[in-house]
Amino acid sequence: MAKKSKIAANERRKGVVLRHAVRRAQLKEIIRTGTPGERAAAVRELARQPRDASATRVRNRDSIDGRPRGHLTKFGLSRVRFREMAHRGELPGITKASW
Repeated sequence: MAKKSKIAANERRKGVVLRHAVRRAQLKEIIRTGTPGERAAAVRELARQPRDASATRVRNRDSIDGRPRGHLTKFGLSRVRFREMAHRGELPGITKASW
């Protein structure tokens, strides 16, 4: 189980990313296609935004207990939680391999 503060901080980051996503996309497009003057202004504005506005700052965590490592994106679970739930039959369509 991850610390509650780490889980809460990650949720706060998700909100900041959502708030700034549209403007960041606009600025990145200007940087990619604009004139040199526009690019410089866009780079400065992008640098002024909060660091947590970047989507790479959000950590993938287990949706149940917040474990940060071994995250399986398809299920939103950590490898440990996935294995436990699969053995108990709580994940539909998932069976233990045997050959």
